[in-house]
Amino acid sequence: MSNYIPKGIEVTLQSENGMLGMGPFPFEGEEDADLINAGKQTITELPQTAYFDSATSFAMIRGGKIAMAILGAMEVSQDGDLANWMIPGKLVKGMGGAMDLVAGVGRVVVVMDHTSKHGESKVLRECTLPLTGKGVVDRIITNLGVLDVVPGGLRIVELADGVTEAELVAATEATILR
Repeated sequence: MSNYIPKGIEVTLQSENGMLGMGPFPFEGEEDADLINAGKQTITELPQTAYFDSATSFAMIRGGKIAMAILGAMEVSQDGDLANWMIPGKLVKGMGGAMDLVAGVGRVVVVMDHTSKHGESKVLRECTLPLTGKGVVDRIITNLGVLDVVPGGLRIVELADGVTEAELVAATEATILR
């Protein structure tokens, strides 16, 4: 995430595994295997980075100290329901901190592919997978565009480059409000 923050804008990123002040992804050959985010990706530290244990990290999350969570999803519904932790019948590693994040933060943004590898919409009227949180998602960012969850469905905020409104609507099972 840090790689995409424009110069002049200050954002402090926290990782649930106990790091506050995550820097950008390292350049190839400069990776430090001990510096990882909750998704197990190598990251860098900043001069102001602080480290702490999981108990402190989750106290921050559960205590409402995190303004926004950005996470992935398998499915999102038009009502802001989120499914991102398991597919029944598949190996489950655990839900991680996603349930805590969506319950304890002020705003939830999901970043995901708009459709499955089979071309089926992952932005649905209702989720079919077990829920991580009900009515928790505020914004959905996909490879086709940006959608906000609003009463009655989703509102298009922005289309990805080269994507038409008709293409986004055709790839979306959820209700798109105009």
